[in-house]
Amino acid sequence: MNLLNISTSPHFHEKIDVKIVMWSVVGTLFPALIAAYIFFGWYSIFLTALGVITAVATEALIQHFRKVPITISDGSAVITGLLLSFNLPPNAPWWLPVLGSVFAISIGKQVFGGLGYNPVNPALLGRAFLMASWPVQMTTGWASKLAKASVVTVSGLKNSLIAGSGNESLQNLITSATPLNLAQQIRGDIADGVGGEAYRTIFDNLSSLDYIKSLFWGNVGGCIGEVSAAALIIGAAYLVYKHYIEWRIPVSYIGTVIVFSWMLGGIDGLFSGPILFHVFSGGLILGAFFMATDMVTSPVTKNGRIYFGLGCGILTVVIRLWGGYPEGVSYSILIMNLAVPLLDKITPQKTFGYRKKN
Repeated sequence: MNLLNISTSPHFHEKIDVKIVMWSVVGTLFPALIAAYIFFGWYSIFLTALGVITAVATEALIQHFRKVPITISDGSAVITGLLLSFNLPPNAPWWLPVLGSVFAISIGKQVFGGLGYNPVNPALLGRAFLMASWPVQMTTGWASKLAKASVVTVSGLKNSLIAGSGNESLQNLITSATPLNLAQQIRGDIADGVGGEAYRTIFDNLSSLDYIKSLFWGNVGGCIGEVSAAALIIGAAYLVYKHYIEWRIPVSYIGTVIVFSWMLGGIDGLFSGPILFHVFSGGLILGAFFMATDMVTSPVTKNGRIYFGLGCGILTVVIRLWGGYPEGVSYSILIMNLAVPLLDKITPQKTFGYRKKN
């Protein structure tokens, strides 16, 4: 006897599942991890391993006590630990990734019910927790090269550059500090009428071809995962090729940063900003391709994804240019995560079929 099977949608299934996508994302982050080892050494790998192990162990422990299936093999906790560690300075104390991963998994994910129910990106929430609790450790670990040159802060680097702008070794240190931090201070001084020609020279150097090359290939100051835009783009290209992430969010995000940083980010009025400097410095590439595209915390609708990227881009530029913190990627994505339900509601997908007119 023939049986008629009746089931609810979806009726067509892809051969991929959550586990395949998650472990693919983990694999595509390895080029950036290799770049971190090349430029920052073994300690950056140690910090990353601590973050991943802690995230996985925390998830397993909480799920054990909740008496729910332990799902650490799906790779989502590994990604949370990786991305959290990638947002830490390469010389951060060992306990930062441990505490950050515990917070990210417990408060950012499991307290809402686990994977699929978290309203914001857990790794970014963990980073925000660390930034609010230990701002000094979160912002000074990149300064090891500066310390060797007896320059301990970005302000000190700026003053040293102004005092001896012909000193090549100090000029090279620009790529050892966080370039966004230095650019923000120089731009603010020029806007206040404090800076002279030396300030302008430093700002111009930040957007020169040599520094853009350093930003693209690596050897710049910043967090572990931000060191090489090229390594991140290699991994992101694979995710786009396999359709594991969708192009609308990263394109609208980076495109918005390009337009608004060009319009407002310069020192010679409108439309004079250093575009490539803002694209390749900081965590824009990491955030646009690997964190803003999180399938749980990003819009479902196509137009909603474009508005999501647009909002992330505007907030990033606003924080970078006028905020109290030189990098705005993490907070912009977290804020837009909270707007996802609204974006999905106001940008409904066109439904199948139509109503026939009389």
